[in-house]
Amino acid sequence: MANIKSQIKRNRQNPARELRNKTVQTALKTYAKKARTAAAGDPEAARTELRRASRELDRAVSKGAMNKRAAARRKSRLARAANANAAQASS
Repeated sequence: MANIKSQIKRNRQNPARELRNKTVQTALKTYAKKARTAAAGDPEAARTELRRASRELDRAVSKGAMNKRAAARRKSRLARAANANAAQASS
């Protein structure tokens, strides 16, 4: 058990933050999955889902649930997958 006052408070705060971040992370996985599955089909739906996933990633960064570089990396990968599938569908 912690003896330091700030650590005692931190121990009280951690479970609530953990739960909040876990729900955000789970939702982000869902948005990313929807974007990837849409990318395999209709390009217009893929664009819409990619926009939604990007917006949610940015929101997670602003809430402090995710690092901004991790979000940028995920957005980049989603966009790359969507563009590759769109190029493949148009050829």
